[in-house]
Amino acid sequence: MNVPPLRLGPASEADRNFARDLTRRAMLPYYQQFDLRWVEEAFDQAWSWREQFLIQRGDQVLGFCSLSQDTQALFIRELHLLPAFRGQGVGSWALEELANWSRQRRLPLLRLMVFSSNPARRLYTRAGFIEMGQDACFVRMQRNLGKPRT
Repeated sequence: MNVPPLRLGPASEADRNFARDLTRRAMLPYYQQFDLRWVEEAFDQAWSWREQFLIQRGDQVLGFCSLSQDTQALFIRELHLLPAFRGQGVGSWALEELANWSRQRRLPLLRLMVFSSNPARRLYTRAGFIEMGQDACFVRMQRNLGKPRT
């Protein structure tokens, strides 16, 4: 059986409800743990200024990621997989793909923030991210991709 390759495809406005619901389901336990309030409108507002992508295998949607960038880094704002696809290497693949995108954009850093109690921290550490700082609930992490080529 020939399995289609993984890919990051652009998300459209029609994908916003899926992405918001997936993000809410994944993050709500952490919001509750740290006594934070989930605000649907904040997700919807960010949708317009971030880059949104679906993680896909063929026509099947496995997850969602949301990105922004500045002059130094590609910033992973959201990276969520449907529960059925976790623990299968899809997250590791997505992180490597995003590292490649950072290099293509000549950005030396790939950054993210993760709740301090989120077990995904182990995945990020395995993928080469280091912890840069922590506050009451978040850990800031980054992966150095080397100096951009001139």
